[in-house]
Amino acid sequence: MSGTQLTVTLSGGGADDARAVVRALEGTFGSPDELPADENATVHTATFDAESDAGAAGGDGAGSGRLSAPVTVTVQGSPEAVRRASDTLTRAFTARDDGAASGDQEQERQLLLEP
Repeated sequence: MSGTQLTVTLSGGGADDARAVVRALEGTFGSPDELPADENATVHTATFDAESDAGAAGGDGAGSGRLSAPVTVTVQGSPEAVRRASDTLTRAFTARDDGAASGDQEQERQLLLEP
């Protein structure tokens, strides 16, 4: 396990919506620990290695797919990883920033992604 990770928590929508969001982040962070799969889950999570070089050129999240319902996304990690994730998601989806909280070494940001 890497010391620098980005954790993404998704609620609302279904597993297909969660996978679309995670796939949008893959261009920036590389592959997550696993794709959301449980169709009956109400909350999905994915963890990325925030030190990945996948985003060195800045993934744009294009082609990530459409959402069937609004999805609340919380991204948590280093301030740089959270900024990169937020930027990627706001380019890939219609997004509303629902706020951020900063800790000693981590930051958390919540976004509402709309279909």
